[in-house]
Amino acid sequence: MSTHFGKVGVLCGGRSAEREVSLMSGSGVCEALRSKHVDAHFFDTGLHSIVELIEQKFDRVFIALHGRYGEDGTLQGLLELLGIPYTGSGPMASSIAIDKIMTKKVWLQAGLPTPGFTEIVHEGELGSAVSVFGLPMMLKAPNEGSTLGVVKVTKASELAAAYREASQYDKVVLAEQFIKGREITVSIIGSGAQARTLPPIEIVAPEGNYDYQNKYFTDVTQYFCPAPVTAELNDQLSALALRAYRAVGCEGWARADFMVDEQNRPWLIEINTAPGMTGHSLVPMAAKAVGMSYPELCVRVLETASCKVGSLEANVKITETNTD
Repeated sequence: MSTHFGKVGVLCGGRSAEREVSLMSGSGVCEALRSKHVDAHFFDTGLHSIVELIEQKFDRVFIALHGRYGEDGTLQGLLELLGIPYTGSGPMASSIAIDKIMTKKVWLQAGLPTPGFTEIVHEGELGSAVSVFGLPMMLKAPNEGSTLGVVKVTKASELAAAYREASQYDKVVLAEQFIKGREITVSIIGSGAQARTLPPIEIVAPEGNYDYQNKYFTDVTQYFCPAPVTAELNDQLSALALRAYRAVGCEGWARADFMVDEQNRPWLIEINTAPGMTGHSLVPMAAKAVGMSYPELCVRVLETASCKVGSLEANVKITETNTD
């Protein structure tokens, strides 16, 4: 058994709408790490308490949680207080990235291309959004992943049902300009100047519907890796992914999702700070394209585990120093 990483907790499951996917990710990661002789332990945060997490005395953890209470900064803040190194982004970047509206505001401030949008609080505001963006238009639950609460509206008669679908997850709904084109994703590994992109993947889903079912439970979606794009577009996607990653403050690893329109212009859609690690997931697919196996990828991500803002013990020491 490798002692390099110490005792490693693979945190998964949780209580979000993405629990089922997270359990699959966690099982895959735990098995892969064990195959590399890492002392990895499966830990379902939806079944076990914070006290039980503390009692495990993990030396570091691999976050395989998706959605709320795992990818939104809350868990990251807890791990900072406990002084347990963890994979992925810190509390601030995680809380921004999970919120599609806040992410788009950060990207616009940084001069990055993202589709036009508005925030919908009441169903009665849908008409004004249509007048600005026209139809088709996207309605999204801004704090969900795995395309949960994401609806493409093609005609006015669909607006009310689409709003109900999105608003069951969040009080505020994101109304977004529809970009017709190709769906491409770019994975990033590393932090700061060491961050690097993996080859882009083009996703071709049945009728363009890359929904929850087609993401995880069917084999009808096609994936092209590396994506068949020009060298110029490839470089542009890589550069934009890194800029988007750094603008939000991401660390460790993430995946940036794009739409490339009919004029070959890329538009940033969202960024995922705890990407899926299932048999259908995209980061492992991109890693494989550069000769990195699934277990090697898991170890690579685990190597990036750290505390991003310092442990409670360190902060107490600083406070005591400042009051002397």
